[in-house]
Amino acid sequence: MTIQHTALITGASSGLGAEFARQLASEGHQLVLVARRLDRLEDLIAELQQKYPQRMEAIRCDLAEVGATAELMDEIASRELSIDILINNAGYTPRDVFSQQTSHVVQAQLQVMVNALTELCHAVLPHMTEKQWGRIINVSSIVAFAPPGRGTLYSAIKQYVFTFSQSLDMDVRRVGVRVTALCPGLTHTEFHDAMDVADKAKKIPEILWTDAPFVVREGWKAVNSGQPVCTPGILNNVLAFVSKRLPERVRYALGTQNPLE
Repeated sequence: MTIQHTALITGASSGLGAEFARQLASEGHQLVLVARRLDRLEDLIAELQQKYPQRMEAIRCDLAEVGATAELMDEIASRELSIDILINNAGYTPRDVFSQQTSHVVQAQLQVMVNALTELCHAVLPHMTEKQWGRIINVSSIVAFAPPGRGTLYSAIKQYVFTFSQSLDMDVRRVGVRVTALCPGLTHTEFHDAMDVADKAKKIPEILWTDAPFVVREGWKAVNSGQPVCTPGILNNVLAFVSKRLPERVRYALGTQNPLE
């Protein structure tokens, strides 16, 4: 029988975040769902509570705002909840290349995908280490293995998430906490619609794609089995293996070729 824990999921209004909510709810875990779109969170909870009776909370939070993570954790504490499972899923990438982005857009990316992710890991660890049990999944990307993308912070940020997650796992696994960097490849979600590149994404061969339920199942299985890195799908594993072993000159050249541009 699965022990009931409380899971905090960021970016839970759609995509992988919503799928994590569905799969963790099916195991009986309580949910704290976080995103900017409160109506989407409430709709998801209404859907889930038709099947599952456990407690589920929706919190509107814009992680791009400085100080948002502290406010979020205060709100969770005010609801008398402690976090046993953290899914750091919130993330995005602007359509414009770095040189054309405003300073506000640059800062927002760093705040959501670096600062907030790191701060939330730090905030939940005292409870996890006290209980000597915890699970953290930080959503990185296969781009952590791939050549750097032209004019984007995204690949650099996801490499940070990849490395930080492994370092954190080395630190806390001795007290029963497991951390996994989940590195999906192309996945059928709303991500490419939000980037306004859905039409270009459709031209990429279907064999290169995975779906959200598969990615989430693999990530959850990986963290529970103590794997610090999870790259869902055989083809993605092959691509990651090959990419890391290419000469830097070749990686640089490939990085200038983005099928989504």
